[in-house]
Amino acid sequence: MDLAIIVVSYNTRELLRACLDSVRASLAASPALDAGVWVVDNASADGSAAMVREMFPNVRLIALNENLGFSGGNNFALRALGFRPAGRELGRSGHLPLPDDPWLAPHQPPRHVLLLNSDAEVRGDALARLVAFLDETPRAGACGPQLVYPDGCFQHGAFRFPGLAQTALDLFPPPGRLNTALMDSRLNGRYPRRLNNAGQAFPVDFVLGASLTVRGWAIEQAGLLDESYFMYCEEMDWQQRLARTGWEVYCVPAAQVMHHGGASTSQFRAAMFTELWHSRLRYFARYHGPLTNRLLRKLIRAGMAAAAQRAQVGTLLEIDERLRAYEAVATLTGNR
Repeated sequence: MDLAIIVVSYNTRELLRACLDSVRASLAASPALDAGVWVVDNASADGSAAMVREMFPNVRLIALNENLGFSGGNNFALRALGFRPAGRELGRSGHLPLPDDPWLAPHQPPRHVLLLNSDAEVRGDALARLVAFLDETPRAGACGPQLVYPDGCFQHGAFRFPGLAQTALDLFPPPGRLNTALMDSRLNGRYPRRLNNAGQAFPVDFVLGASLTVRGWAIEQAGLLDESYFMYCEEMDWQQRLARTGWEVYCVPAAQVMHHGGASTSQFRAAMFTELWHSRLRYFARYHGPLTNRLLRKLIRAGMAAAAQRAQVGTLLEIDERLRAYEAVATLTGNR
């Protein structure tokens, strides 16, 4: 198989339907591409699994009884496709039995795998373009498309690995026009838009997991996603490991994917906010030295204190939820 497409979904039935419709259309436009689609439903309560069974009979559905998160859901499908962990990255998904599905061929994993968010929609022949790029670029272990918002506007989908400067900008956003300039700059890990506008593929540190195509052999070498990240930073960690095994990552502007971006996180949710910073701390602890991590913890504590002072908008219940979340994140940093 040229390409296995994995879509992990949790309570996103209508977005998932649009996603699968776009995949079906893209594959129909590229009949030479040998591809299959797997949906991993993370115990949704909105009828997502039933919708897939009814409307997409050719999609391989894995309906889980619990929410394994982004890493766990994707790893479950990757294991079913024949990929094996290279280390200790498996968590709960490694203890669950694989489906007895005659369409799965664990002895022969696909040449490439696409992780696709359920809130993303493939445009045109993007799938064939991404596979073709990997086939034509032996050094490339992974690649991502040009992301756009639903209105067609540019969306950043490729980034530099984060450091203290990006964290500081996140915690202490500058005012007015300075905010716009800095948030779209190299200092905040962004690549110039002119690179995307030029239309040629260019090397990056990592691309968003909203649409991430990875070479099968690279997965064999780097291993699966690390399930110690329940949500956030998992694709960044994965591409760090790809880089450390000698692979390069590219953004391919000729392929385009629409990503709703923030559809499920537009409202403040204390649990997800805490999970975000928990994952960031884990990532920094793994890939940065003691001094950087000490400075990071001090920076986060100062940022949470500043955020608590700014939390004056909304109902008392909303303010209280934010304050408790800021306190929980500050607690994660300890006293070091």
